[in-house]
Amino acid sequence: MEALMRDRKAWIVVGMMFFFMLINFADKAVIGLAAVPIMTELKLTNAEFGKLGSAFFLLFSISAVLVGFLVNHVKTKWVLAVSALIWALTQLPMMFTVSFSTLLVSRVILGAGEGPAYPVALHAVYKWFENGRRTVPTSLVSIGAAIGTGVAAPAITWIIVNFDWHAAFGALALIGFIWVAAWVIIGEEGPLGEPAEEAGTPQLQRVPYWRLLTSRSAVGVLIAGFSAYWALTLAVVWLPAYLTKGAGFSATQASWIVALPSLTQIVFSPSMGALSQWLLARGVSSRKARGVLGGACVALAGLAMIGLPLVIGGPLQFVFVMAAFASGSVIYTLGPALIGEISPVAQRGAMLGISNAFYTLAGLLAPWIMGMIVDVGANPKAGFGTGFQFAGLLILAGGLAAMLLIDPKSDLARFKREPTSPSFPRSGEKVPSAHIG
Repeated sequence: MEALMRDRKAWIVVGMMFFFMLINFADKAVIGLAAVPIMTELKLTNAEFGKLGSAFFLLFSISAVLVGFLVNHVKTKWVLAVSALIWALTQLPMMFTVSFSTLLVSRVILGAGEGPAYPVALHAVYKWFENGRRTVPTSLVSIGAAIGTGVAAPAITWIIVNFDWHAAFGALALIGFIWVAAWVIIGEEGPLGEPAEEAGTPQLQRVPYWRLLTSRSAVGVLIAGFSAYWALTLAVVWLPAYLTKGAGFSATQASWIVALPSLTQIVFSPSMGALSQWLLARGVSSRKARGVLGGACVALAGLAMIGLPLVIGGPLQFVFVMAAFASGSVIYTLGPALIGEISPVAQRGAMLGISNAFYTLAGLLAPWIMGMIVDVGANPKAGFGTGFQFAGLLILAGGLAAMLLIDPKSDLARFKREPTSPSFPRSGEKVPSAHIG
């Protein structure tokens, strides 16, 4: 009965993190869905709007790192509640007529609040699930992001079309306040800490961060995550504008097309997560079951993005949109599990925060670079085409690098060969039991 109650609480937390990430990515997506009316009202060029999209990520990475260290010492319940409250509050000014500067500042603050969201959400979930059972819960949390990015797009666009873009921001603020109230009431901290032996790092309580971050697996995850986030940011900030200004779709049609990658991710991400977990259960190495599989999905996204501008109309264009903006997201299911696999539990929150901070740096660059490329193109269609092909090459290279680099078993063996001082007890001193997650 106790185990059943624990499982029930665990899945309630997963459900709340699902909605947490849904709101998180809906807050991101609204700027892209409202791109054309915002640019019209504020008289912005593509490059200026690109800067607005990039501004969201100005403090995003820094915040992710700082809060990553914070959750090693503070309960995730309260960190999550404060984060979501910041999101809701920063949406409120958008309900009224605003200047470019006000919108810019609001997006910077929102980015600071949302930077730690995914790693902290996963850290909270990992306190309820052992290493071997984390892939599926991780994929479910990731699906929340997919729904927030795309499935909510038609609803947000309906508000924009029938009211205005200011009302869409107001609706998201209200939803954010509701989530905070629900989480404060039902949120609960998980009890789990795993023996180090399960993850292959006996007698190691801590590993220097530089050693963790320069390990093959961490470098591979960072490169793949950065590459995939380039695609994710383009989907959030520029895909709706490309579909209307470059491909000739109406705003309503574009909102449904934007939903396609998210619908794909809802099926594809947990399927790949389940496949990875199935392979692990049958003795396949984590390098193959997580690293090669995740890297291959990122590489597929790169190939699809290279081909996207070459496909004109028809169902095939929709297939390329889905592959380009959905398949790479698998790394956000498998990557955190890989980081958790090589990180001591006392350092896991910080490592997840640092990794999230690194690959979200792509968000600081991708919108701005795409905006500049579009502005120098012969026309919007040509500009977007060049931008997507550049992005595709970058993403393809990142996926291939991850496939070659990621190898948790090798990294863990190296950590054992290069013990840190806490690993050597003084004479007669009992070695404390280490924990890793």
